[in-house]
Amino acid sequence: MKQKMGFILAGVFLITLFSVALMPGTSEAKSITLSYANFPPAPTFPCVQMERWKKEVEKRTNGKVVINTYPGGTLLGAKNMMDGVIAGQADIGCLCMAYQPGRFAVTNATSLPIGIPSSRVGSLILLDLYNKYNPKAFSKVKVLTMFTTAPSNIMSKIPIRNLNDIKGVNLRASGGAAQILKAWGANPVGMPMPETPEALQKGVVKGLFSSLEVMQDFKFAELCKHVTITNTAVYPFAVVMNMDKWNSLPKDIQDVFKGLETQQAAWTGTYMDNHVDESIAWSKKRHDVKVVQLTQEEKDKWTDLLETITTNWIKDAKTKGLPAEAIVEDIKSFAKMYSGQ
Repeated sequence: MKQKMGFILAGVFLITLFSVALMPGTSEAKSITLSYANFPPAPTFPCVQMERWKKEVEKRTNGKVVINTYPGGTLLGAKNMMDGVIAGQADIGCLCMAYQPGRFAVTNATSLPIGIPSSRVGSLILLDLYNKYNPKAFSKVKVLTMFTTAPSNIMSKIPIRNLNDIKGVNLRASGGAAQILKAWGANPVGMPMPETPEALQKGVVKGLFSSLEVMQDFKFAELCKHVTITNTAVYPFAVVMNMDKWNSLPKDIQDVFKGLETQQAAWTGTYMDNHVDESIAWSKKRHDVKVVQLTQEEKDKWTDLLETITTNWIKDAKTKGLPAEAIVEDIKSFAKMYSGQ
């Protein structure tokens, strides 16, 4: 009798245990796996921030979310990143908005030559600008964070010390930065950054206009032995998620992602600014790169030539129904705030 009762109790226990396991919220949730596409090589700063974000998400969700990262264009390329994420080819993607300046008019205003002093300041400005104006360009995705490069400078095979030196020189640039080079008399050549090393080797371009971490990350210091400091414009980036995938996430997971939005922007900007300093030091020591500091008189000449770029952007943006003056004033105001002024 006791043995029979023992079997009955054991059966009841197993049934109860099985039933509890099936109840919502009582068992360990199955992990959620997400793909994250990026276009530059793994050592570059957009991919460094990607790996940091991945680790933070996995840690803060206690392993409930697993992120598989795909750097170097292995899943989506630079020019089809946004549409690829919208289509679900990747759950998450990192895109450089400068590659499509017309599509991302509001956020690309941060690339105007209006004095953004650093990547950290630029990243926080960009995120504030997005949150304030909620551009339609992002209506089909969920924005997870945004950030910018550090201010752009000239890296070249030949020394550029003044406006005469830059006239007619082929330099790689994209988005609004191309307008800056054109104003200075250079010949801007548009191409994604991953294509630039080969273009430099073949002589298609004599240099590039970008933030200086690429001297180390892309090993441009091996080819470009000269740097001209202009500290002129930043390139804006966005990390976006497929909207259907976002809507499928549990609220507690969404809250983790939301909590990282501003934190990741600030972290990336700080990392970027520090990495630029490291890259300049590395380029000087390892490859004997020469850095040209423009005289104040020469710098003023370069700056004066850029005034019409912002003026023309405002005129063009107004024809598209954008509050252009307010956007520019917000960028300047946010820059002062985040610079402690």
